[in-house]
Amino acid sequence: MRKTILSTLALALFATASAQDTIKIGAITSITGRFAEFGKMQLAGFKVGVAEVNRKGGVLGKKIELVIEDNASDVNKGLAAAERLNNAGVPLVLNEYSSSLVKAQALYFTRQKVPNLVFTSSGDDITRPGNDYTYRMNQPATEYARAILNIFRDNKFKTIAIIGGTGAFEKSVSDAAVNFAKAYGIQILEDQRYDQGLTDFRPVLNRIKAKNPDGVLMVSYAADSVTLMRQAREVGVKPKLFAGGAAGFALPDFIKDSGSAAEHVVTATAWISQLRYPGAQKLNVDLKKALGGADPSYHAAQAYAAVLVAAKAIQAAGSADREKVKAALNGVNMMTAFGQVSFKDFDGFRNQSPLTMVAQQVQGGKFVPVYPASVVPKKILMER
Repeated sequence: MRKTILSTLALALFATASAQDTIKIGAITSITGRFAEFGKMQLAGFKVGVAEVNRKGGVLGKKIELVIEDNASDVNKGLAAAERLNNAGVPLVLNEYSSSLVKAQALYFTRQKVPNLVFTSSGDDITRPGNDYTYRMNQPATEYARAILNIFRDNKFKTIAIIGGTGAFEKSVSDAAVNFAKAYGIQILEDQRYDQGLTDFRPVLNRIKAKNPDGVLMVSYAADSVTLMRQAREVGVKPKLFAGGAAGFALPDFIKDSGSAAEHVVTATAWISQLRYPGAQKLNVDLKKALGGADPSYHAAQAYAAVLVAAKAIQAAGSADREKVKAALNGVNMMTAFGQVSFKDFDGFRNQSPLTMVAQQVQGGKFVPVYPASVVPKKILMER
């Protein structure tokens, strides 16, 4: 059944020519399982990216086609997907969402000498220290924390509380937030990490309420972000500002599912259509069409840009040879609607594209940009 679903998706989205007339690129995402909401966004980005590349002539005179594998939001199934793509001989793999899954896959691809382009996963340890075959075009977790802590610092917060999951992404963002807080002289009154499956956050939220921090940073995936905000309002936590470390808090459904509880929540995010990148607003329109009218999250924009970067590397390599594609990735320097993409070594990161993180706030039931100045931000609304 799973293979039937994948085949249908491939035919519906990407199969536009016979096999001999296409260059196949591997891609892994979460079509099923707990991360499927993010996978839906990525599939839309893939669709828009492939259509654009092929409309402009394809790569090396051929159309491109994505060979998409479902990791089912599971580490072992993700590794099995990586093995299938390796055996299929694809020159490059677009490597998906969850940091815990991506790290395992990146290690496998490195052993097999398969270039893999990480386009959404943010765990610092994926590119720090990194390896020769893993390239990341999106911002690492450190930058998510930096954006929020800069907002706390700029608004002269003296105390904060942190609550986040124990997964690779959540841990990376929370740990980075702790380091920034210490550097900025902000006191951490509570730092609580929770395991997947927890549904009652009231005990820790009541502790946070009693300590009355200026800011509360939460780092969680989709369902947890909604539960956290609803329960925080329920128990009466009243900081000056609630903040999310992207992930679930940056999804359009966070506002829909949280209702009034989402109002004034600030979240870091990797991309918004208001960024002054060429084509950003058009991309937002195209992604919305691909999603059947739903608003896209940054995950869709990242998937779109990943297709363009992969196509650029293969074109520059002059062939689908893996070693030549890897060498070409080192020379990529291109502007996309997601931002400028190039791969550098800095601050302990390897093959990492340096991109600025932005932040948005829920105001009047909609996300509006609030940070940095380059997005023409609106004023942040405090709660007390």
